[in-house]
Amino acid sequence: MKNSLRELRQQDNMTQEELGELLNVSCQTIISIESGRYNPSLELAFKISWIFMLSIEKIFIFEEDVK
Repeated sequence: MKNSLRELRQQDNMTQEELGELLNVSCQTIISIESGRYNPSLELAFKISWIFMLSIEKIFIFEEDVK
């Protein structure tokens, strides 16, 4: 799953550490989400969408592996 978290965070001039504090997660969690190594829980995705005032679908892009 891809996401636009890094771009949104940078638009708001927010560090990974600041976002982590708002979400009560570590800076490493933010780094992992931004790099696509970790998909957040539904609860965390909702919290992220609330902070940026966007729907989850606007932040997280599900790419189905079509064969």
